Amino acid sequence: MVFLVGRLADRYGARVMLMFAVTGLGLACFGMAFAVGPIAFFFAFASLRAFGQGSLPVNGTLLVAQWFVKYRGRAMAVMGIGGAASNAAFPTISQQLIEMFGWRETYMILGAFVWILIVPLAIFVVRNRPEDRGENPDGADELPASERRAAESTDAPLSDNALKTLFFWVTSLSIGIPSMVGTAYVFHQISILTDFGLSASLAAGLFIPFAITATISSFIGGYLVDRYDPIRVYTGNAILFIIATIVLVFVTNPFLGFVYAGLMGLFQGIQMIIMNSTWAYFYGRQGLGKIQGAGSMTNIAYSAIGPLPLAALYGVFGDFRPAILILGTLMIVSAISINLVRSRAPIVESYED
Repeated sequence: MVFLVGRLADRYGARVMLMFAVTGLGLACFGMAFAVGPIAFFFAFASLRAFGQGSLPVNGTLLVAQWFVKYRGRAMAVMGIGGAASNAAFPTISQQLIEMFGWRETYMILGAFVWILIVPLAIFVVRNRPEDRGENPDGADELPASERRAAESTDAPLSDNALKTLFFWVTSLSIGIPSMVGTAYVFHQISILTDFGLSASLAAGLFIPFAITATISSFIGGYLVDRYDPIRVYTGNAILFIIATIVLVFVTNPFLGFVYAGLMGLFQGIQMIIMNSTWAYFYGRQGLGKIQGAGSMTNIAYSAIGPLPLAALYGVFGDFRPAILILGTLMIVSAISINLVRSRAPIVESYED
């Protein structure tokens, strides 16, 4: 869905596609409420993922990328507060609604809530680009230098041929590796840590420091991406991930468990900013939906696959430690790969001539 929605956003605007995604997500919630049998459940649940995990976030990222250039990283960090708040609040809210009304009724309530919350904002508040209001990105007096060059150029937008370039695919796959490995660690976190001698309740409780540090570090990541290019930030963040992996292997007590959760949270917050900012930074705002959609598609696919190889490796070794170390080395490969193609980067957005 993100591949299609990104392209349609280039043609019709992210605002229209936001309405499409919100409508689809609400209908998917009602589909879950009335689903009977495995086929109906499959299509309803797949629709939840397609519209909720895919289409809505890619539209939000596109809108922020259009409205901000110089302060894009920090704007992405502010946007991420909504996701962090939702992750903290909605499991409890949903559980309370289920206890009060039942799970099917809760899906209907959530579907209606999505429409009530977002549709009026999409109609009355959201605009595709600052130019629609006679403004410039970041509220600046003029367009960034790179945007002026793009506007004055008679060449086709950089996005037109991006999917045929080595830089795009190596960068896309490299950015997807952290989603793959990070999701594997998080998905199996309770199994891993209980296998290492911690209690299940403590292992589950480590999601709290993880979420807190992820929220804080997203602002650090926003500042770094605004100051340096995303590939440099990615390289430093890969080192942080490797340190977190080494700590995880040696977790034998609650203190090291909290250290690991904090390090992974730091990594995750910065990585979110890198994922949301990279394509706009290198390709500019013209045709960004096509690039963002393709990049998001790769990232979501890696995230979905991630837990499987860790489980398979655990089956081979009978121990999570070698499985963790093998997956952790993929971050080293990805950091080297993305730096090898850095010289082929098509553009760097900035306010400097």
